[in-house]
Amino acid sequence: MSVINVSNLTAGYGGLPVVRNLNLRVEPGEVVALLGPNGSGKTTTLLTIGGVLPAISGAIEVSGESTIGVPIHRIARRGLALLPADRGIIFQLTVGENLRLHRRKKAGSDAEPALEYFPQLAQLVNRRAGLLSGGEQQMLALACKLTSRPTALMVDEMSMGLAPLIVERLLTLVRRIASETGVAVLLVEQHVSAALRVCERGYVLSHGELVAEGTADELANNRQLLTSSYLGEDIPDEE
Repeated sequence: MSVINVSNLTAGYGGLPVVRNLNLRVEPGEVVALLGPNGSGKTTTLLTIGGVLPAISGAIEVSGESTIGVPIHRIARRGLALLPADRGIIFQLTVGENLRLHRRKKAGSDAEPALEYFPQLAQLVNRRAGLLSGGEQQMLALACKLTSRPTALMVDEMSMGLAPLIVERLLTLVRRIASETGVAVLLVEQHVSAALRVCERGYVLSHGELVAEGTADELANNRQLLTSSYLGEDIPDEE
């Protein structure tokens, strides 16, 4: 059963559609890329799946249950976590305090399993988040989401403001987390080549409509498609 299943989704703002008739799915332990130029509806899609925006029409299911009309906090309790582009951490709090804010006591969650993926953060638990580097802040944001033990994780523009080498490391870590925990990951990312190297499949949006989908290899080899939709600065392939 798909962890995230979206059928014929039309979504937007104030009743005006930005995304139209979108179908996508993400399976357990799978990393799926949602690609497209700025303004194509990628963030709108994540916000609608997460319940931040109401769907205009269509169906959204998380772990087999509809989330249409369900409050955001209840969607989160069903295991869906959204990592926004602004990272969603509180700069005035320490690393440890940010992690504790995201704990789900009923799930028996704690920070230690999340910190196993981020040994660098384990040494910074008493440092204020605002004093961390950009890469460390992104690690903290990801670790915060993992403390709730989600079944589905949506990541919006993890690479924003980060050096390409840090982006590569973080995306590789996301791949490892999905493989080891079984969490389903829906990834919006401008660094296309780097994203496709860690994904099984991908979808490409343009002007709010799905224009392509396929395996990561199929999309990576479709140079004409990726060139026609400018997706941001690319990261050179490793030699």
